Amino acid sequence: MTLAIVLFTQDLRLHDNPALHAAHTRADQVVPLFVTDPAVAAAGFAAPNRVAFLSGCLAELDAALRRTGSRLTVREGDTAEQTAKLAAETGATAVHVAAGVSTYARRREQRLRRALGERLHVHDGSLTAVPPGAVRPIGRDHYAVFTPYLRAWQQTPRRAPLPAPRALRTPDDLPSAPLPTATPTARRLPDPGEAAARRTWQHWHADDYADLHDALADDATSHLSPYLHFGCLSANELAHLAEQRGGTGAEAFARQLVWRDFHHQVLAARPAAAHSDYRPRPVPWHNDPDEFAAWRDGRTGFPVIDAAMRQLAETGWMHNRARLLTASFLSKSLHHDWRPGAAHFLHHLVDGDLANNQLNWQWTAGTGTDTRPNRVLNPLVQADRHDPEGTYVRRWLPELAHLPTQDIHRPWQSLLCPADYPDPIIPPDATGHRLRTALGK
Repeated sequence: MTLAIVLFTQDLRLHDNPALHAAHTRADQVVPLFVTDPAVAAAGFAAPNRVAFLSGCLAELDAALRRTGSRLTVREGDTAEQTAKLAAETGATAVHVAAGVSTYARRREQRLRRALGERLHVHDGSLTAVPPGAVRPIGRDHYAVFTPYLRAWQQTPRRAPLPAPRALRTPDDLPSAPLPTATPTARRLPDPGEAAARRTWQHWHADDYADLHDALADDATSHLSPYLHFGCLSANELAHLAEQRGGTGAEAFARQLVWRDFHHQVLAARPAAAHSDYRPRPVPWHNDPDEFAAWRDGRTGFPVIDAAMRQLAETGWMHNRARLLTASFLSKSLHHDWRPGAAHFLHHLVDGDLANNQLNWQWTAGTGTDTRPNRVLNPLVQADRHDPEGTYVRRWLPELAHLPTQDIHRPWQSLLCPADYPDPIIPPDATGHRLRTALGK
């Protein structure tokens, strides 16, 4: 009788899971395993909101496995050591795991390979719709510009989604550690797990996405990003589902999945981009701790920026357009280094994904893959365009709710502005001034 271990990482689901499918179809018994690795916390990535959401996802995964006759085994410690120890305990002939792109994931795979040798099987195409190395331009190891990548991605065949196993056989006597726990800083987290992810997709009206995905006050985005980060829903299956749904909204959403794949293939080729400029800039960063604190705390005096930062702090999530605005304000209007801003996002975001967070920040800061690295998103122009009635600002800045619409994004021009709401930390007409001055423009 053969036994295989499936090591869950960022693929916490039963449907369309290549590692689980391979373990189930190639062995008589399967041991589903998750390892709580202290190295994640030591590196600063065990943010309370994500750990709390992760705990719920693991509990839901265990419940789903129990319905198949199996269950989740949890261990604590170094992932490679704990996996090898369990393999010795059970006599496992194979260990299956999803391929990752971060430096941590690569080191984990190397350590697993040293500990397990040929028993280790690493599966591509589990965390992304198209594996990072499957789409490459001639003579290069990755695409540095999105549009050519999009064309190549669209021409790349993708596998059909894999079914969830109906029954799994797992040994009964395996000890298991408690699930990781944390107290979230957000008031309320999304419902965790695969079932919640699938419900979210089914109940989301994608038809309006193309027209409303940038509208700050509308709840028109999918809210699937936390589930994609933890793999409660497969990006590959989601791309297929979007194609089946059809329409301009689903097509626009599928494009965002391609952006996600694009960032993963960049990080796979350039792991240092998680902490170093992808494209170095000759302009020194401005450093002002008080300015950064004002941005972090939502006290810049620019309502749309402050509303977004409060949304992040209170919910562990931020609207996609708001992420661009706040990142542009810090890196282009204040001209602060993108890294502290990216770290602040990662501390709060339930969907805090290294590839997407860091490379979107670099794109906005002008150090990444944007072909127009000097673009500045003016917060006032953007607020007028994407929150014309001020509904978003009023939702997150109740102290400004009484202001008339013509003043809601410019409270300094109103006699009704509360005395304790801060003045703009930079002149409202100079949101790109430091960048232009540094560039000699």
